[in-house]
Amino acid sequence: MKHILRSMFMVSVLSFAVLGLMVSTAISGGPADGFTIHVQAPHMMANGTTGGPYHHYCKGIQGGEVLQCLLFESTAPDAKLVAVEYFIEKNLARKNVPLIQWNRNFHDHQVEIDTGRVAILDIDDPKKVQALAEAAGKTDGVIFHLWGKDQVVPDGTVTIPNSLGHVYRTK
Repeated sequence: MKHILRSMFMVSVLSFAVLGLMVSTAISGGPADGFTIHVQAPHMMANGTTGGPYHHYCKGIQGGEVLQCLLFESTAPDAKLVAVEYFIEKNLARKNVPLIQWNRNFHDHQVEIDTGRVAILDIDDPKKVQALAEAAGKTDGVIFHLWGKDQVVPDGTVTIPNSLGHVYRTK
């Protein structure tokens, strides 16, 4: 009996130790660090309805040629990650994405910004907001929506929304 109690005690201690490790703070310096640019914008969903506005938390990669963003429906600590968006320098995107594919899936961020529907949040300095808007305006975006609005859990369906006010390119 003592052996069984000791074994149960050890399993309990190990379980709590493992659980503690699972909820500990992530090691800094990893790929999840640096998503500090906060932008809010609605999207034209694949079914033609307006979705959002979504909170985009972004950081630069590839020497700043690409911004990758994690998209949430709210700023709550337990908000679901519902989409990923890439802001890609226009020259890079347009050189590497065929026009027909671009028109289906990409959008010009300057056109989106000009609609007045984009908000840059968490920055108090108007000059920094303007500089960030100008930098974003030099990019094209593509969105991969992973978790549908009425889904309890993501089911593996990926849709590609676009920006409201999307304009098709001819060249």
